[in-house]
Amino acid sequence: MQIITQIVFLIGLVAGILFFARNIRRVIRNIKLGKKIDRNDQPGERFAKMARIALGQSKMVKKPISGFLHIIVYLGFIIINIEVLEIVIDGVFGTHRILSFLGGGYNFLIGTFEILAFLVFVGVIIFWIRRNSLNIYRFLSRELKGWPKNDANYILYFEMVLMILFIVMNGADYQLQLNGAAHYAQESGIVGSFPISQYLSPWFENFSTDTLIIVERAAWWLHIVGILFFLNYLYYSKHLHILLAFPNVYFSKLAPKGEMDNLEAVTNEVKLMMDPDADPYAMPEEGTEEEPAKFGASDVMDLNQVQLLNSYTCTECGRCTEQCPANQTGKKLSPRKIMMDTRDRLEEVGEIINTKGKFKDDGKQLLDNYILREELWACTTCNACVEACPIGIDPLSIILDMRRYLVMEESAAPNELAIALQNIENNGAPWPYNQMDRLNWANEK
Repeated sequence: MQIITQIVFLIGLVAGILFFARNIRRVIRNIKLGKKIDRNDQPGERFAKMARIALGQSKMVKKPISGFLHIIVYLGFIIINIEVLEIVIDGVFGTHRILSFLGGGYNFLIGTFEILAFLVFVGVIIFWIRRNSLNIYRFLSRELKGWPKNDANYILYFEMVLMILFIVMNGADYQLQLNGAAHYAQESGIVGSFPISQYLSPWFENFSTDTLIIVERAAWWLHIVGILFFLNYLYYSKHLHILLAFPNVYFSKLAPKGEMDNLEAVTNEVKLMMDPDADPYAMPEEGTEEEPAKFGASDVMDLNQVQLLNSYTCTECGRCTEQCPANQTGKKLSPRKIMMDTRDRLEEVGEIINTKGKFKDDGKQLLDNYILREELWACTTCNACVEACPIGIDPLSIILDMRRYLVMEESAAPNELAIALQNIENNGAPWPYNQMDRLNWANEK
């Protein structure tokens, strides 16, 4: 019977890991649909930024309550799952608490895990109340209706259940050790420290040994299955940021906020115009002519790979939208929605590739079908959203690339901007005054 259990466990473990690997490969493939961009400069500064922001959570604590709770839940959940290593070893080899040879160190670890599990449980409950009962503005936006709100709650429920299963498993194990049950009791006495689960003893002390074993094994199995299910659910959830936050911060922009990149095609065109020896009518050499690059972005394939990584990493926390002055004045723009729309469109493109082997035009694009022009032109380019993001996401770069497409490919700038551009072209300034009249104000008395 024991060998069958081990085989079932091993099959489930391998299946879970393979499914997770398949999903991660799809994420990487989808991100690579974007344009390549070199973000490998200044590795020292990038690692320092990653350690400070992704690991140290330095931008999370700007909101002290939610930041502190997030650190507890994040670190607690990660540290607690160190015990998954022991569960995997026990499951594969049919052992029980195989790491107990660590002695006092093991007791310290289990005790720490239990305290953290309790703190995570409390933190998750507070998060659920904040998200569902306190009517916090950033959780009430239209883009959070339906699946996004349910997804956030599902994760909270998962974490609650996993922490309960961990405590129940330990509580039943502790009682079995007290009862001297075979396979649980050891000559060295009680193995592990149970500062939280020991209080379940009054519930378990009247249970028979067989019943306690059923409770302990059920909690053990449900805990590891829940971990594998949670791992594979990440791909479908905003909580993919648990894995992607680190590379996302590492590859984030180091240049000053607001600094726009130059389009190489435009730069080359300007250089050609300024070169007195260049022949503007010269034909390209045979075999070298390429399709002109698109100016800006109208679909996800026009964005760069870091922007697509940003979309998958978005936590949907809404700090960007909360700080957006356009959103505060009632305009449709929500930087969070920009990132969510980009991810949704990228997933739609990825699903076409999954079913057809390669992307085939579906008559849709990111512009208009997901992100409205009204949203793009509402942006003031103030960078408040970029500064507010706790994991280095840059919604503004996507907005600017899409506006660049509208202006340079479709000549579809708003009337006010079109007039300003025309004035710059004709008068050298955005105002409708002749260059000869510029200094007339100096003669006024």
